[in-house]
Amino acid sequence: MEEMSSLHKNDTWELSELPNRKKAIGCKWLFAKKQGSPDGDTVRYKVRLVAKSYAQREGIDYYEVFSPVVKHSSIRILLSMVVQYELELDQLDVKTAFLHGDLEYEIYMSQLTKFKTAGKDNMICRLKKSLYRLKHSPRQWYKRFDSFIIGKKYTGSHYDPCAYYNKLPSGEYIYLMLYVDNMLIASKSRSAIDKPKKDLSSEFEIKDLGETMKVLGIKIERDQKGARLA
Repeated sequence: MEEMSSLHKNDTWELSELPNRKKAIGCKWLFAKKQGSPDGDTVRYKVRLVAKSYAQREGIDYYEVFSPVVKHSSIRILLSMVVQYELELDQLDVKTAFLHGDLEYEIYMSQLTKFKTAGKDNMICRLKKSLYRLKHSPRQWYKRFDSFIIGKKYTGSHYDPCAYYNKLPSGEYIYLMLYVDNMLIASKSRSAIDKPKKDLSSEFEIKDLGETMKVLGIKIERDQKGARLA
């Protein structure tokens, strides 16, 4: 019910008749267990409604599928800067990130059996937003995020399409890196980090994970002088 609530809140689809010569793809529930804390002691149970993307046809339902993620070398450089300049480093998670991507092609999906709208049982869902497991969902999410963050006066790196920075009037820099639906934000002061958090929360549903404890398998232990990596 929580997942369906997110889908409806995000206006993911609208019910319509299936046009001639169009085919509706199916969907299914995907259940998973995720680590709920950096120490691995707790587990979160999650469910996603995903599209059966094997029914998508290249050149009709999608074209490009490539989506970049931040390079590991960029993360290592950022961590070294955190140590060198004693920066604050926070981590954010975008809830239902792929649902924020706008679709560029018409895609139709069948309704879930137990969630059909009364009186509209024979209608199908015309997707308005990306759905998990669509072949081009990661690309559409990245394009949406990139457009938003550039609109907030951030500059993209010439060497990494998922690394951004912004110079504030005070002379401070904010560094932001995107790995699918996870973000790292670093800056000299806590107040500087709070500004992009507020901007992102106004556009996307964000979960603030606070100080970074673990990222891509790298455990981070902080001390008064900076950070130690293990």
